[in-house]
Amino acid sequence: MIIDIPENSDFSIHNIPFGIFSTQNRSKRAGVAIGDHILDLVAVAKLGVFDFDSKVLEREDLNDFILLGKATTSKVRKDIQQWLQEDTSVLAGKPELFVLQSEAQMHMPVCVGDYTDFYSSIEHATNVGKMFRDPENALLPNWKHIPVGYHGRASSIVISGTPIHRPQGQTLPKDATTPVFGPSQRLDFELEMGFVVGKNTEMGESVSTDQAEEYIFGLVLFNDWSARDIQKWEYVPLGPFLAKNFASSISPWIVTLDALEPFRVQGPAQNPKVLPYLEYEGKKNYDIQLEVRIRPEGGEETLVCHSNFKYMYWNMAQQLAHHTINGCNVHVGDMMASGTISGQDEQSYGSMLELAWMGTKPITLNNGAERKFIHDGDTVTMRGYAQKDDIRVGFGEVATKVLPPK
Repeated sequence: MIIDIPENSDFSIHNIPFGIFSTQNRSKRAGVAIGDHILDLVAVAKLGVFDFDSKVLEREDLNDFILLGKATTSKVRKDIQQWLQEDTSVLAGKPELFVLQSEAQMHMPVCVGDYTDFYSSIEHATNVGKMFRDPENALLPNWKHIPVGYHGRASSIVISGTPIHRPQGQTLPKDATTPVFGPSQRLDFELEMGFVVGKNTEMGESVSTDQAEEYIFGLVLFNDWSARDIQKWEYVPLGPFLAKNFASSISPWIVTLDALEPFRVQGPAQNPKVLPYLEYEGKKNYDIQLEVRIRPEGGEETLVCHSNFKYMYWNMAQQLAHHTINGCNVHVGDMMASGTISGQDEQSYGSMLELAWMGTKPITLNNGAERKFIHDGDTVTMRGYAQKDDIRVGFGEVATKVLPPK
């Protein structure tokens, strides 16, 4: 190996995720994470080793690089893996090709044209149904028949490290008949994964579950912030609006489906049987360990949740197939989030709404403070990785500090 990779690094030789970075001396550009370093793909391209127009690597997002197709992007990843392991490769003896991650600034990896959020964890949907509707009939009649989703706001998706402001809006206080305006008192995180569309479709065209993975470039960690009190007042009849569109946060490195291949697992049994266009073959879920920690202003982190992407009832192939079955077109860079990822035990619930059960069971942080929802000054950090034997592929983190309303 021509560069040291720390043990248990998220960015092992098995990973090679893509992102956009800059430094004091390097403009925004494409790179890959390896250990504690970033390999500058623009600098590598100057060695004449790529067989495509390398100007796409100089762009401020990865969209045009992804648009080249998986035949190209997968080859770049495999070539880099090989070069990193050969003492006489084109990368050997060229430290100028590498940048310490600690000395770089990360940027949005893609230009997100459209964003869709799903609602695909049966555990999460059941918990929410019990709290807000009927404990005996928590799921709505359509939930086991379609991957429920809504179109979100692409403009407010931000990279890890970008602080967000507490949203304001209308809420209906308990026992009141008239709404009031003010800052949300129930700001919440939602532990999700997001996938990046890697191939365009035309209006009228549909993507089957068999084809879906050709259209998925890779995944990021996704925190779909929610204002629960605003949401409760506004969501009937048209669903989430101001309670969701103020911010979503993502991790900076896109981990490719190629890197996640060893971690495929069978998803939960789907009963009743889905309609033919949602049927699929093979293992479409992924065993990715996830966690959420909260750090109050000036304090230390407290682990509040550990979950796993494998729990998802509806998988990504089904989500994309359903999204396009009516002929809706998708574009490279579009982002689709999984919906909150909750497991069966209380420690695996993927939101404060569930962890503190709508404020009735406060969580105690390491400093003794309690949390029913997220406070101003809190930093919420999500991390994720997949591990099988000695193969580890991680996502790094998405960390976001909450500021008071502007």
